[in-house]
Amino acid sequence: MSSSSSDVVVDPASVAPATTRALPNGLAAFLVFLSSGAVLVLETVSLRLVGPYVGVTLQVTSSVIGIALAAIAYGAWTGGWLADRRDPRGLLAPALVLAGIASAVTLPVVRYAGEVLRGGAVSGILLLTALAVFVPAALLAAVTPLVVKLQLADLRRTGQVVGRLSGIGTLGGITATLVTGFVLVAALPSTVILIALAVLLGVTGLVLGAYLRRREGAGLPGPARTKAALAVLGLVGAGLSAVAPNPCDVETAYHCARVETDPSRSTGRTLYLNSAQHSYVDLADPTHLEYAYTQWIGAVADVLAPTGRRLDALHLGGGGFTMPRYLTATRPGTDNLVFEIDGELVDLDRRQLGVRTGPQLRAEVGDARILVGGESTDSRDFVVGDAFGHLVVPWHLATREMAAEVSRVLRPGGVYVQNVIDYPPDRFIRAELATVAAEFRTVALIAPAGAIAGEQGSNFLIVASDAPLPLDALRRRLGTVDAPPDLLVEGQLAGFVGDALVLTDDYAPVDQLLATA
Repeated sequence: MSSSSSDVVVDPASVAPATTRALPNGLAAFLVFLSSGAVLVLETVSLRLVGPYVGVTLQVTSSVIGIALAAIAYGAWTGGWLADRRDPRGLLAPALVLAGIASAVTLPVVRYAGEVLRGGAVSGILLLTALAVFVPAALLAAVTPLVVKLQLADLRRTGQVVGRLSGIGTLGGITATLVTGFVLVAALPSTVILIALAVLLGVTGLVLGAYLRRREGAGLPGPARTKAALAVLGLVGAGLSAVAPNPCDVETAYHCARVETDPSRSTGRTLYLNSAQHSYVDLADPTHLEYAYTQWIGAVADVLAPTGRRLDALHLGGGGFTMPRYLTATRPGTDNLVFEIDGELVDLDRRQLGVRTGPQLRAEVGDARILVGGESTDSRDFVVGDAFGHLVVPWHLATREMAAEVSRVLRPGGVYVQNVIDYPPDRFIRAELATVAAEFRTVALIAPAGAIAGEQGSNFLIVASDAPLPLDALRRRLGTVDAPPDLLVEGQLAGFVGDALVLTDDYAPVDQLLATA
């Protein structure tokens, strides 16, 4: 028996609720593009905001990415949940305005909290990156599900609508990543980028609210007091940003840099990169070596070539140009070639640290790993490895393949010294010694006795050559420095290295080796 049409019962819950008009496609695309792109701008800039306090290591980078992804997940989830319970038109403008306020407040929050959480503790890294990213990113991530909900007037086009807006959001993220990394960071300080983003989001939210009010009566909801409170909060955020402590004199593409005068030595200057002491120079006396590890490098140079004898020297990492200035002063005619990845740092050195480049002191801007490949075989007497990302040797400068390139560039009998920072249980320095020893016939280690015993963190200086090292002369010269270190060779060195891993381009877990147990 067939049923008539009167027998059909329609469940109201199974029918999509009638909605007001969808947003114009162009506006919907713009909102998704903007909000998705803004998240990636925040992610990129936040790495630079937290760097001066917790460094720029793999753990910090991973924390920023992980926190940003968590914010996106929770923001999208919450936005979708709200979109099913409230009119999304009344939520879009507030989400953007609040995201703008949160972005403005992020700057002072990170800078004040960074002073308290300074260091590399995992808990501090996670907390500081969460303060930098989570709230504004979560608010921005809520925009896309709100827009999607508005555009789903016809359920037959669900796949098309969701796919199109998802693609536009991805394009927004890609565009923001490339523009921020290649253009904005190179042209503007992080403070300017973040405040500009906050203003853009806030203005967009206000304009969108006015548009929706005129169009359908759904803009920024709530009484005048709520709107006034949001305005005051935004102004407070901007004011705190203006007075928040800034750890940088100059923000380069790679570093937060500043130069301070030594209160006990009027001509002494300390270069800080990401709030860590990086170099010390005496403007009046280039032979003054303040830090112990620079004294050790000077001792090796003095043994390799007596004072007055010129050298062909290559420096992997420039910093404050302490060692190039020392070699130029003690060995006139020395050819110093410096590979420094940060061109703006070289400019700072010229302005404030008395660096004078010329025929005998050349600075080539670029990645040392790439540039060393262009150097002629057997062209250098002395290679100094002193490149750091915060307090970590960049992994691609710590591998066997890199050591092989240095060995190729050195003349027979030439010497390679590499500065390494490590902490108990000293896993990285052991691995780096094993790595260098895989390419050089003779290797020695200079370090304080306490560091070798695993009692303290310290600089370690690896000394390597394809010929026997003048160990007796080196011991005598090291005995003249301010705090004579130990010199480990042969059996003692082998015992210290043990069965440590040889690092390669395929496997070089430098950050993990540096993590304290």
